[in-house]
This record gives sequence, C-alpha cells and structure tokens, in this order.
Amino acid sequence: MALAASFVLAGCDTDQVSLATNAKANQPVPPKLLAAMVEKDMDLQSPILVRLFKQEAELEVWKQARNGQFVLLKTYPICRWSGDLGPKVREGDRQAPEGFYSINPSQMNPQSAYYLSFNTGYPNAFDKALGRSGSQLMVHGDCSSRGCYAMTDEQIAEIYSLGRESFFGGQKAFQLQAYPFKMTPVNMAKHRNNPNMPFWKMIKEGYDHFEVTRQEPKVDFCEKKYVFDATKAPDAKRDPVFDASAKCPAYVIPEDIVSAVRDKDQRDQAEYNKLVSRGTPVARMNTGIDGGMNKIFAAKIPEGSTGLSEGAEGTTLQMLAMAKAPGTIPGHVNPPKPNLDAAAPSPQEEPVVAVSAPAANSRVAIAAPAEKSQEKSQGGFFSNLGRKMGMGTADTTATTPPPQATASVAPAATSTTPPTAASRLKAAVTRFVPGRDTTKDAPKPTVAAKPAEPAKPDTRLAATRPALKPSVSDGAGEATQIMGAAPVVSSNSFDSRFGAVK
Repeated sequence: MALAASFVLAGCDTDQVSLATNAKANQPVPPKLLAAMVEKDMDLQSPILVRLFKQEAELEVWKQARNGQFVLLKTYPICRWSGDLGPKVREGDRQAPEGFYSINPSQMNPQSAYYLSFNTGYPNAFDKALGRSGSQLMVHGDCSSRGCYAMTDEQIAEIYSLGRESFFGGQKAFQLQAYPFKMTPVNMAKHRNNPNMPFWKMIKEGYDHFEVTRQEPKVDFCEKKYVFDATKAPDAKRDPVFDASAKCPAYVIPEDIVSAVRDKDQRDQAEYNKLVSRGTPVARMNTGIDGGMNKIFAAKIPEGSTGLSEGAEGTTLQMLAMAKAPGTIPGHVNPPKPNLDAAAPSPQEEPVVAVSAPAANSRVAIAAPAEKSQEKSQGGFFSNLGRKMGMGTADTTATTPPPQATASVAPAATSTTPPTAASRLKAAVTRFVPGRDTTKDAPKPTVAAKPAEPAKPDTRLAATRPALKPSVSDGAGEATQIMGAAPVVSSNSFDSRFGAVK
C-alpha cells in the first residue's frame, strides 16, 4: 500500500513517470537467473544481500530461500576497484570503502552517468564517528573506478534488477558487506602484519555471524566499533539505543549465535596458528598500485594486470584469454599497474616474523589526487520513492594505507677456509711495498640492473557501448533487441505494474 501511494503521489510529476519506464532500470531479470532461483527454492521478490571482496575481485549476490536462510545466487567478477586493501578514510584517497552498509530505494540511481548504479551509503555511523569523509561511493557500470566498485554495464543491469525486485517484495533496504578479502585463516595469516588488522578482525565478527546463521546480521555501532545481532537484556523494558560515539548500552547477543560464532572462531584461530608457525609468508606491501581487476577482465586487455587482486591457482591470464568476458569492456578502461615486485625473488631467506599491529586509531597519511567518482546523482524515481517512505541517503569514505613492511636480513656467514700460501704472500706484499694503493685490490661493487619499464596498456576504443546491454546470464555480446524496436518489458516491470499512473 505504501508503494502504491508513493506512485500515486509521483503520478503528478511527468519526470517520475518517465523514470518508471526507464528502459535501463526496468530490464527484466534474465531467464537463467530465474531458473537458478527456482532450482534454489527462491522467490523472485525475496530479500537479497551483497558481499564484496577486493582481493578476489568478486561481488556475491545472496538471496533468501523459502526456508528463511540466505543462499548464494550468483558471483560476479569485479571489473575494476581502486585504492588499496583497507577502509576508506578521507575524500580523495581513491579508496573503495570496507564495512557494512545499507542500501534503500533512494540510493538506486537509474540516471547514472555510469549506466546504472547504487550508492553504498558511505560513510555509515561508524565512519562518521572516526571523522572519515567521502561521498558518492558507488557500485556502478562502465568498468571505471575512482573509489568505487565498477562492474560492466551488463553486470550492473542484472544486479540492479535483483535489487529492484527485492524492493517490490517489501525489503526496505538490502545489506552491503565490503571486505578486503574473504576472511579465512589463510588470508588473515598472510596479512597479519597489516596495520588495518584490528579493523579487519572487528568486521570479521559480522562475517562470521553471517557464515554461521545465513541470516543478515543486525548491525549497530557504539564506542566507535561495530556490534552485531545485539538485543535487549532479559530484564530490560525497551530495546537498547546505540550511538556510534557514545558508551555502549546494556545488550545481549542470542546464545545460539554466540556459541556458533565462538566455535568457528576457535577453529579459525587454531588453523591461523598452524599457518603462522609453519612460516606462512606475509603479503607484500604493494605501493604504487591502484586497486585491482578480476583475472577474467585482465586477460582481455593488452598488458592487463590484476593489480592487488589475485588470480586463480594454476590459472594464467594467457589461459583465460579465450574465455568469454562477462560484459562489455570499454576502450577507456584503465587497468591497474602490474606488480613488478611480486615477480622478483624475495631477498629474505627466512619467513617474516609477525609483529603486533598498531592501535586501531593509528592512521598513515598518503598523497593521493583529490578525485572521486563523479556520479551523476539525479534524484529520480527511486530517490523520491525512498524519501516518501521516510528513507534517506548517506555516503562518504576513508582508509589507511599500510606502511612498508621491513624485515631484518641475517648477515652472510664468514668463511672459515684457511688462507693459502699465495694469499699470504699477497698480503705480505701489500703490507711492505711502500706507496701501494690497496684500494685497487678491493672487489668492485656490482650494480643492480634497472627493471624494465612496463609497457603502457592500449587504451584505444574497443567498441561503442550500446544503450542497453544484453544480460550476462544469457550470453554477453549477443544481440537481444532488433535495432529501432522498443525494449521488451516483462510482466513484472514498472511499466505494466504502474501503467495506470501514466
């Protein structure tokens, strides 16, 4: 009824009616996704949840099945993300945000300058409590990022349609969880010396809550930290009130969740300890590399690189060159720089020993261009709908780059071979010949070869981007509409549902 009332109110505005029939925003959910929903016992309009991983360069869409639990519907490779592993800290640092965010209808932008988009809602209350800044941090198309998560146009069309249908089904907002990597013991061990580790351990609690319950974790903030699945104490008369900057109120977490999370954490910690004791190498600090790209896209670009993202084990970019890209890669794409240091042999012969991470509030300033993703945020249909339903928008950003890790190198062992007669004679001549220049006998230092400059990627225009993109699920790059014809609108579209408004 609230949705219907919102459309009646919007009927007086011809601009709102035109947005309701926006062809890009109104593309139907692809048949292959609909078939996957049937197979996984999901309804088209059931709630969704989105998870993002920088290191893996993947976006996951989870959807609630009829048993009430969330099930993974589809994993999308991310075409481009910018910045480093770690949260966004300030405007212009080019960091893509990390943390938990809420996406309501007013944050959906059908008039995006990057095909379609939705605002991540950065900064949330936690970010604001730490004084972090940033705005217009989006998940959008066009495969171009300055602090955002960029997909191809075909991918964002699918993701947008799934969010749209969940709002039609009554979901007021879907949760976005953004992580530096999948929070596994292996990844935690590899990044154990990173100064962002205290923050990552905090959001891993929310990651674990979702892993053990397959339910969207309830997120609150107090004392400048995250709190997950908090409820009122048994003797409390009302629900606790949280303030990100204030002292935490009295609250409890359901015992079944506490027990399951504790068991998982103990297993993860035991595995982590084994990995560290075996000398698992610490991940290199990647200075000078701006973000990452999924391997499937990097394989399609001349001199392409995954940057800070990782490729699959045993899979090279050459092996992926023949695979089909999930969407159109624009000619202006700017791939991340190759990590030349990672290809060079490490000078260390012993594994790096983990050191205690600095305090969570320690931040390191970096010099970065004051740029951000210039998102064309027309309020549009979803924005007005959200405001009329009492929902606002939020955005902003921030993160801390890790300092360069250092490790001590053991001095070379001193030779114990006894001197020969020839060497003793040479030493005697050196001592007793007047005016002899002994510096000529010293070995000349070797000069390290300068690494070759990486070839610049070919940025020539690859293809002209069409107005509407074919579904990724149904085969990217295949024509789905006859030129000049009107777009086909499904029975569950804006146009058919609210045609009376027109």
